[in-house]
Parts: sequence; C-alpha cells; structure tokens
Amino acid sequence: MNLKLHKPLCIFDLETTGTNIGKDRIVEICVLKVNPDASRESKTWRVNPEMPIPLESSHIHGIYDEDVKESPTFKEVAPKIMEMISGSDLGGFNSNRFDVPLLAEELLRAGIDFDLSKFKLVDAQTIFHKKEPRNLSAAYQFYCGKTLENAHSAEADVMATFEVLDAQIGRYDDIPKDIPSLSEFTTQNKNADLAGFIGFNEKMEEVFNFGKYKGQCVKAVFQKDLGYFGWLQNAEFPLYTKKIFTKIQLSSRF
Repeated sequence: MNLKLHKPLCIFDLETTGTNIGKDRIVEICVLKVNPDASRESKTWRVNPEMPIPLESSHIHGIYDEDVKESPTFKEVAPKIMEMISGSDLGGFNSNRFDVPLLAEELLRAGIDFDLSKFKLVDAQTIFHKKEPRNLSAAYQFYCGKTLENAHSAEADVMATFEVLDAQIGRYDDIPKDIPSLSEFTTQNKNADLAGFIGFNEKMEEVFNFGKYKGQCVKAVFQKDLGYFGWLQNAEFPLYTKKIFTKIQLSSRF
C-alpha cells in the first residue's frame, strides 16, 4: 500500500435520490475502512429514503423504490455508520463537494452531531483532475489498467476509488503519502461549511460567499443585523451550514 496511514481511512460512496444536498436522500452507502496495517473491511447499506426515487436517478444507479421499500431508514442505520467512521479520516471520489456534505445532512437530520473538524478529507477526484482530468471509469482504466464494471453501484465505485487513490500515490512522486498532507492537497476551496456558502478572508474570519453581504464578515453582520441570522435559519440552507451560522452567531454576542 502506497498510502501512509496513522489512523483508519474510510473511503465511502453514496447513491442518492438526486444531487440537491439539502433535499435529496441516500438510497445506498458503502464504506471501505482501510487500517494502517493495510487490513480492510467494507459494509454496504441499502436505505429507504422515505421519498420517491426519481426515475432519472434510478436509471443511473439501478435502485428503484421497490428495491428499498423494506430497507431501514437512514436514521436506523446512522449509528452503525458513525460507529464505522468514528476515529477515521474520510475519502472518496468527488466526496468533498457531494458525498461528505450530503452525509453530514443525513446525520444531522438523524440527530447525530456530525463534526467536520474531527476528520481529514481526501478527494481522489481532485488529485485526478489536477493530474489527469477524467471521470472515475477513466481513472480506473488509467491508473489501474482495469475496466470498471457495474459503475454507479456504491460497492463497485468505492472499491475502484480506493484502488485509484492508492495507485495515484504510487505514480506521482510529488504527491504526499500521509492523510493530513493529502487532505490539504485535495482541498480546492477552503470554506467554513461543506456547501461553500461561508468562506474565509485573509484573516481567516468567516465571510459570506453569497447574497447582499457577500464578502463581509459573518460575525460583524450578525452583530449589526441579527434579523439576517433569523432569515438564514428559516431559509433552505443545508443543516450543516445553519449549524455554522449558529456557532458564529453565538460567538458574536461576546
């Protein structure tokens, strides 16, 4: 194994009802846990999303309403998922922009306080796009010399993602092998939240990335316009974004 792990790395992939982080739901999740000694374990859960799966999504991943009607809800499997990923770092393919934010939403919705600061995030897609801009199937062919069968099944994608990530570390001498450095390398835009609504200025203060206060310090805005905080909490922002807004608002009182 080319990766140098000092704690477990959980590579995971989601199949979902759609791509809206705030509204869509998980229908399948697979987690591959790779330990520092290179031993591995993987688990896959089918999930009843408690909403109809749009046909256009089913046509991509092959999971239909009938397939998950008897499956547990995400709230029922959430403790098992957290048990598996706790104490680990997280990785995936396009995971920083989609899988991690959507997983955080589902966990918060299930009443589990997901804390991003406890995890280092590594996105194999970012390495791939920086080195060989393609998709997962092309990455699997390029780095591993294999054809990706059953693409868009969570298990096939997550297994291929780990092989791609490990092969990338072996191929490029200028890419770090440890997770903290890889996390830094694969993070394209540093934001305070997962969906990118809250960024940082040169002083590392949280600033708005949108709206009438775009570019302004969130804490300062809340101190002068508390009503805007109320509007944000009632608007359709992801739960994790609202959590960060709340944390900043509480600190703005002092």
